[in-house]
Amino acid sequence: MMSTLAFNIAQFFLSLNHQILTLILAKAGFDIRVVKFFSNYLIGRKTNYFWNNFTSLIFDVNIRVGQGSALSPILSVLYLSPFLYIIENCLKNLKIPISIIFFVDDGLFILQSKSIQTSNSHLFCNYNVMTNLLVKFGLIVEHSKTEVFHFNRSQGSFNPPPLNLSPIKGTVLYSKDMWKYLGFIFDRKLLFYHHIDFYSNKAISMVKCMKILGNSNCSINPSQKYLLYRSCVLPIALYGFQIWFYN
Repeated sequence: MMSTLAFNIAQFFLSLNHQILTLILAKAGFDIRVVKFFSNYLIGRKTNYFWNNFTSLIFDVNIRVGQGSALSPILSVLYLSPFLYIIENCLKNLKIPISIIFFVDDGLFILQSKSIQTSNSHLFCNYNVMTNLLVKFGLIVEHSKTEVFHFNRSQGSFNPPPLNLSPIKGTVLYSKDMWKYLGFIFDRKLLFYHHIDFYSNKAISMVKCMKILGNSNCSINPSQKYLLYRSCVLPIALYGFQIWFYN
């Protein structure tokens, strides 16, 4: 049996502390010129807002990196790197066999165990360690978006007990029959029938919508249909599959 715990860091790009970030850059061994550049770029920043004829007061901006900026993904990865290093060592010392995956502000814990009670116990302990450590980095977990899911190939009925995170300020999590994470639709046996069905129907709907681009007097030509198919249909139909098409 495999169990997963998905969580989200609340207001991630808006919560990155500039002083902690420049300290991480220095500790990571970056050239002093790079560290000085980001110190000048991030620390001591101020901003104000304009709306029609209204101009706000000037505010200090000691946290956040611009969401949508080309530097934001790089800075966010650097910001989380010591957190991942520390939590992996903590879990190793606690002998908790959990793998950690991060997609910017979306985190995932993966655990394999023969016992659902053991899985829930390890997930509870790991969640507690993680939330306490994130607070030291100036980050918090958005508990309302935390989800738990258990994979099991047994043929009989499978009704896992809930994971109660309320003692550590979380919520009571109930495992569902279907789980959608980062656009992927998972079932308990990893058959991916629902994932294929969902994206196949979405791709077919896109093909049907393409008909409105032409009319009885002037329809789109074959090369335009081919371009639309490559641009709009294939990315939907092949979502999640590493398949590349070449001319």
